[in-house]
Amino acid sequence: MIKTLSLFFLIVLQACAQNVQVTAMRELGKLPSSLKEVSGMEVAADGNLWVIEDSGNKDKIYKIDKEGKERESLKIDHAKNRDWEDLTSDMHGNLYIGDFGNNKNAREDLVIYKVNQEEFDKKEPNAKKIEFKYPQQNDFPPKKDSLYFDTEGFFHLNDHLYIFTKNRTRPYTGKTLIYRIPDKEGEYEAEFLGSLFLCGDKDHCSVTSADISPDGKTVALLSYGFVFLLTDFTVPDYTKSSIKIMDLNTDTQVESVCFENNSTLLIADEGNKHGGQRLYRLKLD
Repeated sequence: MIKTLSLFFLIVLQACAQNVQVTAMRELGKLPSSLKEVSGMEVAADGNLWVIEDSGNKDKIYKIDKEGKERESLKIDHAKNRDWEDLTSDMHGNLYIGDFGNNKNAREDLVIYKVNQEEFDKKEPNAKKIEFKYPQQNDFPPKKDSLYFDTEGFFHLNDHLYIFTKNRTRPYTGKTLIYRIPDKEGEYEAEFLGSLFLCGDKDHCSVTSADISPDGKTVALLSYGFVFLLTDFTVPDYTKSSIKIMDLNTDTQVESVCFENNSTLLIADEGNKHGGQRLYRLKLD
């Protein structure tokens, strides 16, 4: 049943965007029992989906179909799952694994693993390291009002990886910081591109996954219960984007989003007391 937004949430949402849409996802299937904590998802070259799990799970990527059934799994060589949080790919079919989960903002070993397309024919594909740091972070961890450096969302565009951080500040500011780094193996100081205010509710407005549409015109930022759609931007400046908010009508822990096409999102959630551990489709038009 579609839930009713409370007056509080209406006030919060209207403070950060003019356009708020209550919607419902279509369930496609239940994820395997072995995939309880899917944290990132990306469309594979064959139309299936690559997924990963976060900290405490194996150094593997999994291929599932669009009913949620597992088709194969691959251990990634030269990669360690400290906290894998999102997946993206480029136009050549190379896959990028974001090992940048940083709940306490204390990590100094942030890395994105790049798996070249030709590696997928191997039993254990080899990964190259793209290591980086945030130039604004000097303390590990910083003070409570500066806990901006957890990350769960990124995407690839034009030879760069664009990162949207997960806000854990106290008091909560509602902002995500935006960075980019080159998509090539190496060590980098991330380029700071600015910040974007999403909304002021700490339980619903922090980024848990991100993707950009195939035509490059729409960015989807997933949070707990909402999708923020960014349009009318000029790359690489996303700070002046128009923002549309979609309420997903769910109390589950939605952690993964990717574009199936320019007007359709695929979303996955983790299992919790409200249900979850499922794959969904969301039409945007």
